[in-house]
Amino acid sequence: MTKPAPLVDRFGRVHTSLRVSVTDRCNIRCFYCMPLENVQFKPREELLTFEEIERVAKIAVSLGVRKFRLTGGEPLVRHQLHELIRRLAAIPGVEDLALTTNGLLLADQAAALHAAGLRRLNVSLDSLSEEVFQRITRRQGVERVLQGIAAAQEVGFRGIRLNAVSIRGLTESEIVPLARFSREQDLELRFIEFMPLDADRNWGETQVLSGAEVREIVSRDVATLSPAPRDDLSQPAVDFVYSDSPARVGFINSVTAPFCGACNRLRITAEGQLRNCLFSTEEWDVRSPLRQGATDMAIAEVFRDCTSAKKLGHGSDDQQFAPTERAMYQIGG
Repeated sequence: MTKPAPLVDRFGRVHTSLRVSVTDRCNIRCFYCMPLENVQFKPREELLTFEEIERVAKIAVSLGVRKFRLTGGEPLVRHQLHELIRRLAAIPGVEDLALTTNGLLLADQAAALHAAGLRRLNVSLDSLSEEVFQRITRRQGVERVLQGIAAAQEVGFRGIRLNAVSIRGLTESEIVPLARFSREQDLELRFIEFMPLDADRNWGETQVLSGAEVREIVSRDVATLSPAPRDDLSQPAVDFVYSDSPARVGFINSVTAPFCGACNRLRITAEGQLRNCLFSTEEWDVRSPLRQGATDMAIAEVFRDCTSAKKLGHGSDDQQFAPTERAMYQIGG
């Protein structure tokens, strides 16, 4: 049987990574992701089942996808998520399976996730200060997140990564504490520029605390930074190493220095809509053919159509952010 051709867009980018949102629900309300009130979540019957996600993953693997990241919403609010992890980890050809979480439920689930085959974790943590944490998330929880990280390390997770969104006028005070904490706890740290994906549409360029500014603060107040070898050109972060430590710190400069040229990622929303960019203004329906008895070949064509339509950067060919109707929690982080 002829091996299917890989997913290559018109710019020659080969797509080997799929981000899978498992829910649009979340137990916090970060203002850069969700509205505070009156959130309209998708009904349970509209979400892809674990069996459907597993089938989509197998089709994606047949097309050359090797890396999967589960996102939300908050993926750990999805009941029995470890069962989905077990299914995905068992698929031949899956080389990397990761999860992004806010960490609030991690202490209770870390052991089950690790036993199911998960090995990589990204924990979203913008602040070690409860006061700043609450201003961002509009909920309490720093200590629960820290307990979750400790529990994950205890059960065997290594190379846990912290993701911290940088917001001017709010998170400057958090940069140094996060850098020092990550070094002390053997955690990788990534600072992410604030992107226009907030549900309340309040984003403005003046709120963007650039990666270059954050890097300067870390290098000045923690330790000098030097560029790290870039082993994977498709990764969104530019990594640096400390002069006095093997720890790494990365910067995702999606606003000030877009990295779209080497992008290898596709996304699928919790209700089964395939997207070729975080800022895409189009979606390709996977759920309907799944539920209407379509063949794997037909669903593979949806992947090809989505990939072929991918633009050069951020949803538009001139590298500018295109307006999107979806907030981050509806797309999958």
